[in-house]
Amino acid sequence: MRIYPESREEAVRAHKLLKDWASEGLLSKEQYHRLEQETVSDLRVTNIYLRVVLFFFTVIGVAAAVALFFTVFVSRPQEQTTGIFLLVFAAVFYTAAELAVALARLYRFGVEEALAASSVALLCAGLGLYFFGGNSPSVHQSQLVIPAVGVLASLWIWYRFHSWYAFPAAMIFAVFLPGYWTASPWAQHVLLGVLYAAGLLCVARIRSRHRFDLFENGYSLAEAFLWLGIYLTLNLKISDGGLPLPWLRAGQPASDFAGPFYWTTWVLIWCLPPLMLARGVGLKDRLILGVGGLAGVLTLVTNKPYLGWQRHTWDPMFLGVALAAVALLLRRWLARGAGGVRHGFTAKRLSGKDKQVMSVGAAVLGLRTAESMAPAPQPAESEFGFGGGESGGGGAGGDF
Repeated sequence: MRIYPESREEAVRAHKLLKDWASEGLLSKEQYHRLEQETVSDLRVTNIYLRVVLFFFTVIGVAAAVALFFTVFVSRPQEQTTGIFLLVFAAVFYTAAELAVALARLYRFGVEEALAASSVALLCAGLGLYFFGGNSPSVHQSQLVIPAVGVLASLWIWYRFHSWYAFPAAMIFAVFLPGYWTASPWAQHVLLGVLYAAGLLCVARIRSRHRFDLFENGYSLAEAFLWLGIYLTLNLKISDGGLPLPWLRAGQPASDFAGPFYWTTWVLIWCLPPLMLARGVGLKDRLILGVGGLAGVLTLVTNKPYLGWQRHTWDPMFLGVALAAVALLLRRWLARGAGGVRHGFTAKRLSGKDKQVMSVGAAVLGLRTAESMAPAPQPAESEFGFGGGESGGGGAGGDF
């Protein structure tokens, strides 16, 4: 079912690990060259920067090709006709993604990922226009098929091509499903939380069969997304904490929810972060630990709005000081263990991957900081005033 043979993926993964270990000085040059011969793969890979560039250029190319087709060959088509052509384009671009892997041996190269992702978008758009556009009779409940197909297609792309971002895309499609089942806002939150919880149980069970193999990272990321999705669904005050997620609130203020449901969610948002952290510690999973820490911070940020307490401008400062103190204490506690290790955890950097993550994060943060710190343009004065003084000769005065 997976498009890449497991042996070739394992070779690519082993080659990356060898480069990482060699850069950290854990392998000598002789060891690296000897082991490198055992990790040869015919899959074509690239770095993250070129991968992102190729992805966006391919998406632009797909959009341009579709627009050019409608401009040249189809003049003012009906919505059903447009839907049919979009469905055809979806099949064409998905086939192109399959051929790009089968013939060109592209592996997380950006091009095949963009083609597959574009096919999902065109599929959903084509279904919407063909079945529910124009004069076709549309029933509100029957439109459920569009997000349902989006969920299934995204999960297929995630499983088939190992595109990690297809899994959160499936979760976003799932957000719209409860709205077709019930009009009650609190019921929509509950149903979405149940969907994410069911997905979490399935992913956790499948992940237990892939411990320490090349698929574990993918399932780890999926589990982290599901934990975060459950938390965001249950935290009714998340928008007050600076994360505008109106689709999770059904257009209703959190204070308008019934009292039992409101206070149940308050209890749950305090219980979920410890559960995530316990799960992350048990599996030694950095992603789940990070999501648990993020959920804990969001709980502290939204606690005052939940309780109706007044918020102050110095609250973020106290929170930052508290988080810094916890980080320093935890780091010192780990460093005092035997060899700087306690129960399999250490504060030392063990992998060169951390450098890459930090460099990418620093680049993004630097761009954002430079944009936020740039001075606002000052409005130019329409005319220059000389102050109205009197000077000059030849009868010139202040009004000259």
